[in-house]
Amino acid sequence: MLKPTIWICSSLKDLKKFPDDVQSEIGYALYQAQIGKKHHKTKPLKGFDGVMEIVSDYDKDTYRGIYAYKLGENIYVLHAFKKKSNKGIKTPKEEIEVLKQRLKRANELHKGK
Repeated sequence: MLKPTIWICSSLKDLKKFPDDVQSEIGYALYQAQIGKKHHKTKPLKGFDGVMEIVSDYDKDTYRGIYAYKLGENIYVLHAFKKKSNKGIKTPKEEIEVLKQRLKRANELHKGK
């Protein structure tokens, strides 16, 4: 069974700005999540329970797609962004703040608020 996908805030619009190859890779990874599988470029996001991170590299840039999968039967796509920092692989603080707000919104939607 294919789990429904719910896009939080501007996540779909942001994903559509990425290069076609990145959109395809992140889209396929989300499809894998919908059918209960884990794409090889997906890993748990540290500090968040039930939140996964898709990492896609393209032309010396790194793109990320973040989704929550433990909220009922839905996949909630929380955020899609191009990593701007050149220092390590750590997710920038401002992106973590966006994620926290969007995860809160996904929880509200899940609870019917």
